[in-house]
Amino acid sequence: MDLSLTRQSLSKAITAFGLDLYNRLNSNKLCKNVFFSPASISTALGMVLIGASGNSKMQIEKVLHLAQTPGETGPLDSERRMVELVPESVRQDIPLPSEGTIYSEFKQLLLQLNNLSHGYQLKLANNLFMQKGYHFLQQYLTSTKEIYNAMVQIVDFFLATEETRKTINFEIYKQTQGNIKELFAPGVIGPHTVLVLANAIYFKATWRHQFDPKYTTERNFRLNENETKPVHMMYQQGRFKLGHTDGKSAQILCLPYVDELLSMIIILPNDISQLEQVEAALTCKNLASWLSPGNLRERPVEIYIPRFRLEAGYDLNLTLQGLGLIDVFSEAKADLLGMSPSPQLFLSTVVHKAYVDINEVGTEAAAATGVAVSNRSLEHNDLFLADHPFLFCILHNPTDTVLFLAKLCCP
Repeated sequence: MDLSLTRQSLSKAITAFGLDLYNRLNSNKLCKNVFFSPASISTALGMVLIGASGNSKMQIEKVLHLAQTPGETGPLDSERRMVELVPESVRQDIPLPSEGTIYSEFKQLLLQLNNLSHGYQLKLANNLFMQKGYHFLQQYLTSTKEIYNAMVQIVDFFLATEETRKTINFEIYKQTQGNIKELFAPGVIGPHTVLVLANAIYFKATWRHQFDPKYTTERNFRLNENETKPVHMMYQQGRFKLGHTDGKSAQILCLPYVDELLSMIIILPNDISQLEQVEAALTCKNLASWLSPGNLRERPVEIYIPRFRLEAGYDLNLTLQGLGLIDVFSEAKADLLGMSPSPQLFLSTVVHKAYVDINEVGTEAAAATGVAVSNRSLEHNDLFLADHPFLFCILHNPTDTVLFLAKLCCP
């Protein structure tokens, strides 16, 4: 199998899943902040996929865009055929899929993300917590550790609900270096919880071209046609990749981080009234076209973007069910025999939380060194003034994987 095609397939699948999820989280069309990590949630659900069979497995594959249409060959086909040939009673003993499978691509992606160069911190926490009295199969524990470096833990939701909630929150707090303090709010976990998938991601990086704080000024951010909010608006002038959406209803700016391993892509509608139009056009095909070298071209740009911090948390149960992931949340229908021999095991809660801090240096305060501000020249400068709601994503350039997808309506 051509591994580059498999890797490309995985990145496309993550993007497609991310756009589906965005549309669900944004379904009421209210102008509110949206922020999550498609890559992070995909890998978390991939942990469940390893232990799923039957309809549960097929639904996860479909929601994650890993399933192929009939007659096509895809990264999961050989694994599916192998599973179908093995009796149900021994499926949990299937060995870890080998090189060239979608699981190996998940592993390679995580290795790349967890071993970024100096100037980056990406803390991804994938954890499964199971009720005492159930137990994980050893093969499942080995697989999740090998592929996802995941923590799997037995807890007591029934007799120690609040203590367990605090334990889980503290584990996530440690794994994200103290940046995500309370993944589960009081009341989210109950005594009848049996299996919780906890997923959190923290990102910190330095811009390749930093913003000089002395050019940061207070300006009004237009929340809508009638309201404004004062924000700290960062400024710099230089050569950056800039393009437009089809029909030129929005500008697209690429802001690279150090070493250009990651980039922030900002999609700025030309006017507040065009935000929904841009969102409606946000498809995999259009996004690929918008980010193509033929559209994004380096040119002199004057950039104004707000300094902001986003922290968003979601209970994804209903959202994922709306996308078609039904059976794993049902005690009567869940088929997770590859995870545990208990036929009563089902997924109780999927919670995701993400945090990012955008400032002059990058995504968190640090020493302001190597600031690049070009002198004004006679060359024409395009203006990129992000003083109203916009969309953005953070992209892992070597794999074209969408790490974060967001809408900023209120900095």
